[in-house]
Amino acid sequence: MIKTKDISAEEKILNAAEHIFENKGLSGARMQEIADEAKINKSLLHYYYRSKQLLFEAVFKKAFNKLAPQINVVLNSDQSICDKIINFSNNYTSFMLKHPYLPNFILQELNRNPDFVTELISVDNFPNIKNFKIQIEKAISEGKIRQIKAEQLFINILALNIFPFIAAPLIKGFVEASDKEYKIILEKRKTEVADFIIKSIKL
Repeated sequence: MIKTKDISAEEKILNAAEHIFENKGLSGARMQEIADEAKINKSLLHYYYRSKQLLFEAVFKKAFNKLAPQINVVLNSDQSICDKIINFSNNYTSFMLKHPYLPNFILQELNRNPDFVTELISVDNFPNIKNFKIQIEKAISEGKIRQIKAEQLFINILALNIFPFIAAPLIKGFVEASDKEYKIILEKRKTEVADFIIKSIKL
């Protein structure tokens, strides 16, 4: 019973923290707010997570552990390159619309806490592009796509999908879009990005 209660309490904390971080970000969130959202006292929150940073990392890992398998399935499936690009863009954008704080958190941690990023990369389910590289090289040799390094193609896919979330406030200003309008723009990018990339590599 104690173990079940402990797991339940921690799950409530992570769910509450995710909600607060999504709305206020790391800097704007307060531990007391998270405790209130989870309906626990602050002492219990600190028992599980000594600092807001550690709690934020736990929330990130929880979310990333849901995303990583999806990316791996896309990269290592038997689908065509075009289908992989389409599915990656669709899956990534759908996921980030639910977890918009993740891209900025990654950038923040890259600069502030490289050890956390190193730890993240070392996990078993971290996506790899080995099979994707083989598939790209084969498609090039068969004359299906133009000459391009798999690494460069993967970076293009990541960059075009990630940047609209990282630079959301700036882009919303440029295109004069409200939060609601910008979400519609992001929804459309699920297909726009894939179409753009596919046209860029097709012969």
